[in-house]
Amino acid sequence: MKYKRFLLKLSGEVLGGKKESGIDFNRVLEIAEEIKECVELGASFGIVVGGGNFWRGKSNEFMDRATSDYIGMLGTTMNALALGDAFRQIGVDCRVQTGIEMRQIAEFYIKNRAIRHMEKGRVVIFGCGTGSPFFSTDTASALRACEVRADLLIKATKVDGVYDKDPLMFNDAKKFKKIAYKDVIAKDINVMDKTAISLCMEENIPIYVFNILEKGNLIKVIKGEDIGTLVK
Repeated sequence: MKYKRFLLKLSGEVLGGKKESGIDFNRVLEIAEEIKECVELGASFGIVVGGGNFWRGKSNEFMDRATSDYIGMLGTTMNALALGDAFRQIGVDCRVQTGIEMRQIAEFYIKNRAIRHMEKGRVVIFGCGTGSPFFSTDTASALRACEVRADLLIKATKVDGVYDKDPLMFNDAKKFKKIAYKDVIAKDINVMDKTAISLCMEENIPIYVFNILEKGNLIKVIKGEDIGTLVK
């Protein structure tokens, strides 16, 4: 195994299953089972979850952006708790940490505590993004990856890598096996937002993009198989 410590970014839509809304608990359990297999292989995991299956931004043009973002953070917390419960059901030791203090339901995020959990073999799930409005969960993923000293940031998506244009709309879309951070930014390729890409570039944390909907793909990534796109 080339890398040992991973930061996995899961979108809310992935947890929502085929409807991409609410929580599909069967899908959540499937993902948890696959992560369990990776942990049994010796991988260490931190997970940042999105909230798009509950909230996709301002409900109208007059809504306050910060309020909208805080609602989204609550959505990520619901996903984090659901994923944490799935791990409990299958016997995986985990902790949920949130960027906003919610002491009755989760630990408040503290970098050193998160690292210690991971060193003890626990999966750590990060909710609430960065804990501040105006920052995406992509940026939160990059930030947490830097803080916990992850070897690789894995972005789990519904497509099998990074393309020069949307493969769902264009049949001639070209897939990249490998692409540089600077090219992603310069060509405005949709991988993660520019803040997240820039942070990973500064801290030299590679990003791997792959399709998590196909069962077994996460394990293949952990083992170093070439099934997606590496941003480095």
